Amino acid sequence: MKDFLRSLRDSLVSLKLTIALLVLGLVLIFTATLDQVNLGIWAVQEKYFRSFVIYGVFGPLSLPIFPGGYTIGGFLLANVTAAYIYRFKFTWRKAGILLSHFGLIVLLIGELLTGLWQRDYHMRLDEGQTRNYAESFREHELAIVDVTDAQFDDVIAIPDKLLTRRRDVTNPKLPFRVVPKTFYPNSALQIRPPATADHGEPLPPSQATAGAGIHLLVAPQPITANPDERNLPAAFVELIAPDRSLGVWLVSTQIAAPQIFEYNQRRYQIALRPERSYKPFSLTLLKFSHDRYAGTEIPKNFSSRLRLKTPDGSEDREVLIYMNNPLRHSGFTFYPVSYTHLTLPTNREV
Repeated sequence: MKDFLRSLRDSLVSLKLTIALLVLGLVLIFTATLDQVNLGIWAVQEKYFRSFVIYGVFGPLSLPIFPGGYTIGGFLLANVTAAYIYRFKFTWRKAGILLSHFGLIVLLIGELLTGLWQRDYHMRLDEGQTRNYAESFREHELAIVDVTDAQFDDVIAIPDKLLTRRRDVTNPKLPFRVVPKTFYPNSALQIRPPATADHGEPLPPSQATAGAGIHLLVAPQPITANPDERNLPAAFVELIAPDRSLGVWLVSTQIAAPQIFEYNQRRYQIALRPERSYKPFSLTLLKFSHDRYAGTEIPKNFSSRLRLKTPDGSEDREVLIYMNNPLRHSGFTFYPVSYTHLTLPTNREV
């Protein structure tokens, strides 16, 4: 057993293993860079760097073809840490080597924690507007809101991933089941013609039996990977109460206003929207400034004055943010990215 453990240790601290892992990492980065044209930066991160195995599609089969970033990074972290502990002895002459290895360990651990915990959202504010939530760039949710009480909204949010599984979704707060029928990751909506299509053939009946979807057509669209474009999902969901069906509803991010229905003397809203992350504070945009050099359209300075307020009144203060001077509060970082209004990407700090 001692010989086996010694052999395992020697293999783990091997310089050959280090070189092999670095080569695999270079191949991974090169391939991911090429594939970014097809998938976009976010999908590439999930497929190549935040996975244990990369799969290739061969006809109907999906087979593992290459180790993912978590696998390569995990072995490299173990290799460097083991070498740091067993191989190197501290001397001032080797201080640089020890420091570089320690830096690599911190870098690998930092990337792992970032991939696991960091979430990117944005908060769009116009002057005078107040919000206590940010919205996801890529994730969506089906929100069913009990608005019976004028002073309080009871929100039940269902992630869009559950809609793709076509399984019934239940919640103790809902007196009905949510049954996904069809989900479109990207779509386009148009007004349903009165009776027939342009070529004279009758249109198929709409899946929707209630709400705005009765008057709309849904056209599936290819999923876009362009970071400057957004996918616009849509779905047909049926709401089934114990005594009857409340109808099949078309929900889409392109339907601006929530759709309203009533059941058991309670009033509900239903909408598909970007996933929200509620904060323990609110932000109000007091003033947005965008200065330009005289006689040109070249930006000189832009800044935003915000009011940060907590519900319990423990904080109520004004904050000025501008380029390279973000707002950091409660583990979040807010910084402006737009000139026409205030858009605040928020990153959960690790």
